[in-house]
Amino acid sequence: MTATATSQERDSQQDEFNQVILDLLPKQGGWSVEAYLWLTDDTNRLVEYSDGAIEVLPMPTDKHQRILMYLYRLLYAVVELAGGKVLTAPLRLQVAPRKFREPDLLLLLSADDLRRENRYWLGADLVIEVVSADKPERDVVEKVVDYAEGGIPEYWIVNPLNESITVLRLEGAAYVTHGVFARGEQATSALLPAFTVDVSAALDAK
Repeated sequence: MTATATSQERDSQQDEFNQVILDLLPKQGGWSVEAYLWLTDDTNRLVEYSDGAIEVLPMPTDKHQRILMYLYRLLYAVVELAGGKVLTAPLRLQVAPRKFREPDLLLLLSADDLRRENRYWLGADLVIEVVSADKPERDVVEKVVDYAEGGIPEYWIVNPLNESITVLRLEGAAYVTHGVFARGEQATSALLPAFTVDVSAALDAK
């Protein structure tokens, strides 16, 4: 009986503590950039920030990670060996003064680019997102606007849901379609002529 009561007391104390923490945290829409950076400095969770609101992204699946690592290896061979830098999430990318994204993959053509800061990057030359089933519009609609706002020259959308790769290139302030590539085709880059991806091989990466 005493053990049960003690356990119940601990649960009650934990609930009270959790409520205090929630009360101390900013409400959605009230997060500052500093608070967002504080929250994400010591976590390996993917958390994005836009105009005072945060969004916790879903944990990547095995298939998501297999596709991502396949693309990373291809880009590494093209970019890193030529003096650039290719990294995968989690790494914060600031695309506007009050907007941070966590691309699945991002690169700079020069490893010495001044936008490559340690805490987060201030820009990128190319980003790749593998579409998540929980909210496809995040990658295919919302981030199209965000990455264009951030001035990122090229954005790849790898979509396992419809088995395609869409490559967008920045023209002025908005993206135009460089190509939509399906199974059996080779996706190409406007920015990196040496970077091509067999769509079927990417989607079926082991």
